[in-house]
Amino acid sequence: MTQLKVGIIGCGRPRQTEGATGFGQGRLHAMGYKATSDCVLAAAADIRSDNLELFCQEHHIPNGYLDYKEMLAKEALDIVSVCLWPHLHAPVVIDVARAGVKAIHAEKPMAPTWGEAKKMVAVCEENHVQLTINHQRRCGQPFRKAKALLDAGAIGQLLRLEGFCSNLFDWGTHWFDMMFFYNNETPAKWVIGQLDARGGPSIFGVRVEGQGLSYIEWQNGVHGLLVTGRGDVAQQDEMTMGNRLVGTEGMIEVGAKDGPLVRLRSPETGGRWQAVEVEGTLHGNEHVVTGIIDLVDALKNSREPELSGRRALQATELIFATYESSRKRGRVDLPLEIEDSPLLAMLEAGVLETDS
Repeated sequence: MTQLKVGIIGCGRPRQTEGATGFGQGRLHAMGYKATSDCVLAAAADIRSDNLELFCQEHHIPNGYLDYKEMLAKEALDIVSVCLWPHLHAPVVIDVARAGVKAIHAEKPMAPTWGEAKKMVAVCEENHVQLTINHQRRCGQPFRKAKALLDAGAIGQLLRLEGFCSNLFDWGTHWFDMMFFYNNETPAKWVIGQLDARGGPSIFGVRVEGQGLSYIEWQNGVHGLLVTGRGDVAQQDEMTMGNRLVGTEGMIEVGAKDGPLVRLRSPETGGRWQAVEVEGTLHGNEHVVTGIIDLVDALKNSREPELSGRRALQATELIFATYESSRKRGRVDLPLEIEDSPLLAMLEAGVLETDS
């Protein structure tokens, strides 16, 4: 089989190195494509020549471009990774989809507004392009072990899913996505939520809340709760944020603060917490690599990839539905019928208090 030609838009710098403004996710994407014999890294694009040159040297990429549109016009690429800040995701993904590629792998969160996120998926569908979003937690062994325990009946029937993290948009997109993963991709029915903007930072150029609550019901009756911010139960170190699965006969926790990667409490454990043996990490680079290997295999075999745009969109809908619930001060029934970001709109209108 002829190797798939890959291009990467957004080289950046390695995380926590001089001049770095992000995580340098393009490097992790490159690792993923290099891990499969089906792909060859053919080109890269970045607006900074120093970042581009370093990236191409590091990954032995023959062709570098300062303009991604020139790269698309010249390279006849099969797969393109978009490793840019959120406000650039929609316009760049749309350009790439219309350039004739077979697949696009973009970073999360999808976009700063609900309308942009929907359009990304719609344009890719119109152009028969496989879109994936890097919700890589789905590929992590601790999370998959929790799902396996749930499916095996370790806690009985699933009743509720809980998550704790710093914000709904940048980190919450992962936990909303994992809730759908645990709940077999069941569509959500409604969302009710509240936001407090005080102390809310800007993350990759997008303002997020200081604290928030999102409560969800799925169509199968399972409920979900996501708590964000730095106070009360959400006051956890950035790298030890967790998930909780509550069933009729027990609980499973993933990444509990000061706890093991996965732990179980059920009648079988005598009602006490018991550590579950599992390999891997909560936040390892290997998750990104596994996700890319999966999307390449999905492209070859015409199946839905684990990190599909459709699945990412349903998680993204919960973010903006929570924002909308806070704006309208009531429950929001899905599907969500707005185009903007209610949080950004409320901040612009000055209706949210922002002083700490």
